[in-house]
Amino acid sequence: MTRSSAWQRWLLAAAICLVSGLCLAQTQEADGVQEWYAIDSLNSGLGKAPDAVKLRTPREAMRTFRDLAARNEFAAAAHILNLADLSPAAQRKQGAELARQLAAIFQRGKSIRLSGLSGRQDAAIEDPTGKSPHAGEPRRDIELATLEADGDTYDIRLGRYRLDNEEPVWLITPESVAAIPALYREYGPAAFERHIPESLKRAFGPLRIWEWIAIPLVLLAVALIGKGVYRLIEVMTRWLPSGSPSIFAKQIRGPVALIVMSLLTQALLDYVVSFSAVATITLRVVLIAILAWGIGAVGLRLVDTMMLKMTRRLAGQIDDSKPQDDRKLLTTLYAVRRIIILILVTAVTIYVLGQVRLFETLGLSILASASVLAVLVGVAGQAVLGNILSSFQLSLAKPIRVGDLVMFEGQWAYVEGIFYTHIRLRLWNERRLIVPVTYFASKAFENLSSKSTKEYRSIVLTLHLSADIAILREKFLEFAEAEENVIEHHKLLCCVTDQTGPAQTVTCYLMTVDPLSGWNAEVSVREKLLAFIRDEHPEWWPRDVVVISHRDIARGHASGEADEIAQ
Repeated sequence: MTRSSAWQRWLLAAAICLVSGLCLAQTQEADGVQEWYAIDSLNSGLGKAPDAVKLRTPREAMRTFRDLAARNEFAAAAHILNLADLSPAAQRKQGAELARQLAAIFQRGKSIRLSGLSGRQDAAIEDPTGKSPHAGEPRRDIELATLEADGDTYDIRLGRYRLDNEEPVWLITPESVAAIPALYREYGPAAFERHIPESLKRAFGPLRIWEWIAIPLVLLAVALIGKGVYRLIEVMTRWLPSGSPSIFAKQIRGPVALIVMSLLTQALLDYVVSFSAVATITLRVVLIAILAWGIGAVGLRLVDTMMLKMTRRLAGQIDDSKPQDDRKLLTTLYAVRRIIILILVTAVTIYVLGQVRLFETLGLSILASASVLAVLVGVAGQAVLGNILSSFQLSLAKPIRVGDLVMFEGQWAYVEGIFYTHIRLRLWNERRLIVPVTYFASKAFENLSSKSTKEYRSIVLTLHLSADIAILREKFLEFAEAEENVIEHHKLLCCVTDQTGPAQTVTCYLMTVDPLSGWNAEVSVREKLLAFIRDEHPEWWPRDVVVISHRDIARGHASGEADEIAQ
């Protein structure tokens, strides 16, 4: 065997081993069995890790970091960071400071729930139901938090690393370590906190001692500023011209004060003071909701003011004496108002959910119970949803319009407003009747303004049989034609409609322009007819006739004589 052939065999064997190794590695990666990142060195500049540093599982690593940070042992906590991007000298110099900054980020920007981290060394997903397609697969990289700073998004992740043949460990990835300075500038403590005594920086429950003192003071100061804004707008309304501008300014005092309070508090959290993550997240959620509600309320007040101005310009006092086109327009405006409210509520809800990332922060438990929550909300809000749908139905079908005169449950009333959940009726005596929409729609009502406001009115008189109907009819026609609100004089009618014993019932009919004017014309004509009978023919009044026989007279005389003898 020659030397050249021996070298060829050795090269062929090496190539076969290399190819086999590459194929095996690719197969392992394709099959998802690569359980760690292989590294050549691990934080050589920090020296040997203390015994207190436990890094076998993600939960153990973060528990160790939390405990060391609570004891201010940041040099030991630095061993939980993968400082591969730093030189050994930079690791010794910056490791403890980076660990301290990361602890502040976790405390103020995103609190880590240890119970949500895997307690397995391979961090495999455990799913007893078997529904997850990745259940049982080992992981070498998991996400702890996603934070924003300077308009960019940064991930803080844990990675599983193995050095030579040592046991794999879980560390904060180098990419996450590189993002620590930018995140610390965003979520780190404010400058004034340097002057806070160390005794007040100790934890007391979910917050630190100084935060329990500062948060009420900050909220009190913001509330006083909001009250000042409210008073300022109230004073400004006196300078505005009367009418829509002053009405709008009065209506937005509260919402504008809340908007200013929300923006001011968010500015304080961004540039002046920073609290722990629990307090900051809670405050930001509340502030975003208040800000969205305030903006929506201002928009709604603007719509209401515009509607009020148009109502006064088009119809003035809302009743059925106004043209039907104007009343249809008012009804349409009320429907548009409800649509705008629905759009505002939907937009505000989407904005708030998008800002607070509700489904990301509350986790899968909310999604799991979403169906139960939807059922509970549907049952509890069934009456409200029914009223809302009924109000839209009334607005679209228009069986009633704003300003219509209706007879509802025996009472005259003008439809003054059709709202989401109720209808406001103005009674004839200027009282307001508030009726749920579903109740109103389920009851029969008489719309006296549906087609025409004209109405027949009747006057019923009970007179003696001796009354001259011809004379009475002539006087009725005279009095009715003199009334301004009586129309279609050819339809005037006066006749006997009933007779009982010595009396007869006379009914007079007249056509009027509308129900309310018809009532006034009816009582006026009745009074004139009664005055005519009283002054000219009092014998027409009904009376009882008593017939006394001779026997009754004799009996009366006899009883009278007996009384005289007894006396």
